Amino acid sequence: MPLLARVLLLPLAFTLGLAIAAGAQTPDAAVVAKARAIHERVITLDTHDDIAVRNFTSERNYTQRLDTQVNLPKMQEGGLDASFFIVYVAQGPLTAAGYDQAYAQAVAKFDAIHRLTEQIAPARIGLALTAADVRRIAASGRKVALIGVENAYPLGTDLSRLKEFYDRGGRYLSLAHNGHSQFADSNTGERDGTWLHHGLSALGKQAIAEMNRLGFMIDLSHPSKQANLQAIALSKAPVIASHSSARAVANHSRNLDDEQLLAIKNNGGVVQTVAFDGYVKIKPPDGPARAAAVAQLRRSLPAGGLGEMSDQARAQYRARMAEVNRQFPGQPRATVADFVNHIDYLVKKMGIDHVGISSDFDGGGGVDGWDGADETFNVTLELVRRGYTEDQIGKLWSGNLLRVMDDVQRVAQRLQGKAG
Repeated sequence: MPLLARVLLLPLAFTLGLAIAAGAQTPDAAVVAKARAIHERVITLDTHDDIAVRNFTSERNYTQRLDTQVNLPKMQEGGLDASFFIVYVAQGPLTAAGYDQAYAQAVAKFDAIHRLTEQIAPARIGLALTAADVRRIAASGRKVALIGVENAYPLGTDLSRLKEFYDRGGRYLSLAHNGHSQFADSNTGERDGTWLHHGLSALGKQAIAEMNRLGFMIDLSHPSKQANLQAIALSKAPVIASHSSARAVANHSRNLDDEQLLAIKNNGGVVQTVAFDGYVKIKPPDGPARAAAVAQLRRSLPAGGLGEMSDQARAQYRARMAEVNRQFPGQPRATVADFVNHIDYLVKKMGIDHVGISSDFDGGGGVDGWDGADETFNVTLELVRRGYTEDQIGKLWSGNLLRVMDDVQRVAQRLQGKAG
């Protein structure tokens, strides 16, 4: 650089030095500060976090920083205000014995969530039954627990259990998980083209009407496309997909194609974009050696996944997976940026009022940058970097889902003949 140019730049460099010394922010620091302010003001709500009953005892519980992706210390660190804790039971045989066993497992999870909010840590977290409860509890400075039911299998064939599960605090329910249930076909039917009901069963159609009457949000994550389209057509209230992303971005049967997205939009519902690596970014198939090693390792997982394992067993599993990754390197994990690509697509396709956020933590969810509740801020930061406004971010994090909760309960009041 010529001497004259260097001399002319000195005053500017001196001025910038004074500004930095005085605490002025670099452009990136300004974005981070803006994002932190927004993150603190909006209610951040994750609509899908799995649980294990063993983490809800007096000796071991979510007041401790457990080796789980979600617990109260991690929610506090990451600024996650509210979480739908999930009553999940894996699909089993469609028999009376299977239903009874699944029912007992579901009740144990309901009881665990009530134990946390009523006995273990009521001063730190409260159970919300309405959108108004969410806002009230969050305003008090406590964390918010809600309950979602993943898989209607534990209901058996007794639709009166829908009211029981609602009275226990359940506020959304999916009619199937992985594997066809007595209520609906699963997305997993795409693997071999085998279907049990070609959508909803007769019992499933009855369940839609009863869920509308009770005020249960209908969850479209996991059932088949035909089951979802039939549910939307039958429902008198808005529906949700509690943890699904855009199939146009990542072609997986757990994601929703454009036909389903537009049907949900027209229904007034919301899709809660899920930060699940395998649904966010489709990767090339593993080579034979890696595929065999991963398959052998996954056979050691219990039906409920990592969350159902002991600390020692989970640590051993992760160590073995790390060794597989070392020996047979796979494709990089999806990132927060990849995840927000799905949000961008859904907003463009459906509109800002029909998109939300979920993680599927402790059920296999997580991407690089949002791999636990303690990293929740990174999602808000990426949204700010992409130009989303505070109002839009508030809708994505909780506003749209809470609006659907209100709408669903208004429909229920009308169907029950109550004022309101």
